[in-house]
Amino acid sequence: MRIGIYGGTFNPIHRGHVTAARAAMEQLALDKLLLVPASVPPHKALPVGSASPEERLEMTVLATAEISRKAEVLDIELKRTGKSYTCDTIRALRERYPDDELWLLMGSDMFLTLHTWYHPEVILSLTNIGAFSRLESDEEETFARQKRYLEETYGATVATVRNDDVIQVSSTEIREALARGEGVDYLPEAVYGYILRKGLYGTRCEMKHLSPEELRPIALSYLKPKRMPHVLGTEREAVRLAERYGADITDARIAALLHDCTKKLDLDEQLALCEEYGIELDELERRALKLLHSKTGAAIARNVFGVKEEICDAILWHTTGKPNMTLLEKIIYLADYIEPTRDFDGVEELRKAVYEDLDKGLLMGLEETVRDMEERGNPIHRNTLEARDYYMRKGEV
Repeated sequence: MRIGIYGGTFNPIHRGHVTAARAAMEQLALDKLLLVPASVPPHKALPVGSASPEERLEMTVLATAEISRKAEVLDIELKRTGKSYTCDTIRALRERYPDDELWLLMGSDMFLTLHTWYHPEVILSLTNIGAFSRLESDEEETFARQKRYLEETYGATVATVRNDDVIQVSSTEIREALARGEGVDYLPEAVYGYILRKGLYGTRCEMKHLSPEELRPIALSYLKPKRMPHVLGTEREAVRLAERYGADITDARIAALLHDCTKKLDLDEQLALCEEYGIELDELERRALKLLHSKTGAAIARNVFGVKEEICDAILWHTTGKPNMTLLEKIIYLADYIEPTRDFDGVEELRKAVYEDLDKGLLMGLEETVRDMEERGNPIHRNTLEARDYYMRKGEV
């Protein structure tokens, strides 16, 4: 397996990093890309007002949504005390991947000074080098000279990675732009949302009563990268259903964007939110993690984002359903169920039914949920059973 290693302070990670990472994955035919945020870089001190190591780690994770599913983030350097030397990281990764081909990725400035690093001989004995070129004509000769020197002196293997989509911007420039209320175009959407949500780099954002466009990056910042396509798909599906059945499109978009905003939290974190917001739970909900995110998500929508109660209710009931649902509640329940990334057996039939008759589709979805839970041997919440029975009786009238 060919593994790329891309380290940096990522303060913040931006689209310049993203395009470079993509270029390396393609040109070096990488099977995996490891992004490694540095804790205390040996070559420079982090400026005042920097994001914390934990915040830089989270932003890097969010950025993988725009890089590749083959990209993952390691906290190996953040756990290390003192200065973070590349040779220590490469040693640890060589132990972790003893039989794989490692490629250490770096920018041109780093590449041209690599021989001055701490124990370059260790680095070059354990990994190959992928150096990003800035495509400047006066740099080619310097690159070639450094490549020859490293190969002849250390027996290094060096490849030049050309980035045709290069974005010439530094993290310093982006931090300065953010403080002026600019810089959004240089950042992955979820990273920008995270910066606003946390108030990093001098940003200020009023979280209440946001438009869907303003809310989207912030909503994405709550999610694991693998869930982002689902939430964006749910938003698109909710718009189509709102148009088909005459619901408020803006309300549908906001509910869809926030419906899974607490989905990644574990049971203890969910229960802590329930206690914070005074959410009452029955016996099944206290032990069924899957049932809690709709309740805590509704609380976040209400208390953090100040959305109207109709939207909070749509988020609240999107998991279990309930008897006599409102139009918006039905739309969010079903948009979550049939959005474009869903590919379970019978989804096309369900989609067709939903657009023919909303209640017919809702009953099909509820019945499918009950069957699936029974086949898995999982307990079914009483709200789901009551909802199924209600719409079954309604269909018989």
